[in-house]
Amino acid sequence: MNQSTPEMTPSDLYRRLLKYVKPYWLVFSAAIFAMAVFAATETGLAAMMKPLLDGSFIERDPQTIKLLPLGLIVLFLIRGTANFFTAYGLGWIARNIIKNLREEMFESLITLPSSFYDQSTSGQLMSKLLYDVEQVATATTDAILTIIRDTLTIIGLLAWMIYLNGMLSLIILTTVPIIGYFVYKISTRFRNISKNIQDSMGDVGHICNEVIDGHREVKTFGSQPYEIKRFDKVNQKNRQQRMKKIATEAISQPLIQLIAVLGLSVVIYLATLPEMLEAITVGSFISFITAMFMILTPLKRLTKVNSKLQAGIAAAHSIFSLLDQTPELDTGIKPLDHAQGDIKYQRVNFQYNNNNGPVLKDISFHAKTGQTIAFVGQSGSGKTTLVGLLARFYQITSGNILLDGIDINEFKLNDLRHQMSFVNQQVVLFKGTVADNIVYGHQEHVSNERIIEAAKSAHAWEFIEKLPQGLATHIGQNGVLLSGGQRQRIAIARALLSNAPILVLDEATASLDTEAERHIQAALETLMKQRTTLVIAHRLSTIEKADKIIVMHQGKIVETGTHASLITNGQHYAELHRLQFHEK
Repeated sequence: MNQSTPEMTPSDLYRRLLKYVKPYWLVFSAAIFAMAVFAATETGLAAMMKPLLDGSFIERDPQTIKLLPLGLIVLFLIRGTANFFTAYGLGWIARNIIKNLREEMFESLITLPSSFYDQSTSGQLMSKLLYDVEQVATATTDAILTIIRDTLTIIGLLAWMIYLNGMLSLIILTTVPIIGYFVYKISTRFRNISKNIQDSMGDVGHICNEVIDGHREVKTFGSQPYEIKRFDKVNQKNRQQRMKKIATEAISQPLIQLIAVLGLSVVIYLATLPEMLEAITVGSFISFITAMFMILTPLKRLTKVNSKLQAGIAAAHSIFSLLDQTPELDTGIKPLDHAQGDIKYQRVNFQYNNNNGPVLKDISFHAKTGQTIAFVGQSGSGKTTLVGLLARFYQITSGNILLDGIDINEFKLNDLRHQMSFVNQQVVLFKGTVADNIVYGHQEHVSNERIIEAAKSAHAWEFIEKLPQGLATHIGQNGVLLSGGQRQRIAIARALLSNAPILVLDEATASLDTEAERHIQAALETLMKQRTTLVIAHRLSTIEKADKIIVMHQGKIVETGTHASLITNGQHYAELHRLQFHEK
């Protein structure tokens, strides 16, 4: 079962995110120091207004007149250097965080149970891996840059203003609680909108993925208008959520700036009263006003970064909901080098979740070492689920499955699965060469001779040797450059090369023409003598020589026997056989 992600507060999520910064604390500390230097230069610019006016224009101090231009140059050199180290340092940290998060997420994805994928779409998962991670990196680094640097800038400017005139500065500080209240309200809205944007991005990715994978079906059935309409709906939803975010940003920034300007206006009014002008020099007054207006720029950036911060927090929740999923249970401790292949199901029951009824009911059978057991029945009768339980893709609800007399839950999961080779109706090939796909899963080097031998046994060599680069030919994503029959024969060659003691064939010859099927069936029959084979078949002609045929209906075993005995019984199997023969 998957683990539900505990609700985490925004501060909890952000603290967890900051743990990813911890390994780079040295670079991070240097970046913060550079931020502090940059913030100090902001205060320095405001402070220079006082000697510029009092010393240069009023007192006409020659020393001040000489030093001020040089001081400006030095100040901007320091400012530029600090800005470079800040931007580069935080950028370096951000890309490392993205790399580490994606590695963790990918490792999580390949260890999650099948039940997780039953409830997820590839588009949503890709959105987490690509879009959400970028949002998180922005929140972790870009937001920190703005928050720390601009907060230090505001503090520095306020300190300078207090130094110049404490009473006027207090008026500015009275706006802080009001601004804080609005920031809190706006933050909540940003977070909710960001979550909706992430969900809509997952929907966009999901539909795109479906259309890309099924582009031939879309064209064959003329479903382009339907798919365009379906995509337009989720794309429009994404646009609407984006516009809500833009509108919130557009309203929040001028609103908060207006509050700040109201405070500034009061200060300017009071500062220009005759009694105040008598107590303050021109340079001090202009320096104070300059500092006040300089506060607006970092205040604007702080307001703007709030949307990035809240988007990152919402993205963090999405990412951690994946990372916190419980991986496949592997409680087995017993190693398994090479199984004999004796398989026994004892009163096995299974259901996917509590909301649906049982998929398998009281399943019991025994497949002795080297036997071929075939499963037939209507679609949805539970055949594929039944053989999937052997590899512990799902945990059975009750009963036992034994391998060589030992409960399969006692074995280490990887060791157990190494005993099996699977060839499914829906063949999965990987981007790469023909050879890459045949040797897939082998840790050690496999010679070309062994690859060719497996390809010949699967009757794949006859078309492989005609390809432009033979075994080195690239076959495209999921083998798109090959025919269905060719893809299936490569999958069979892959299974043959693994030399596992248990072979699972799920409609393995379904995509082959009659001639190819006849050749492969002969090769498989030779192979089956050396291993235990579980066959799910639709074409009954391919399982006539099976040692035992198990007929399933609505999750139950309704008949068991050989081909001849089941035909003689004249029940479910005989009816299926008659229908297929009649169809022919």
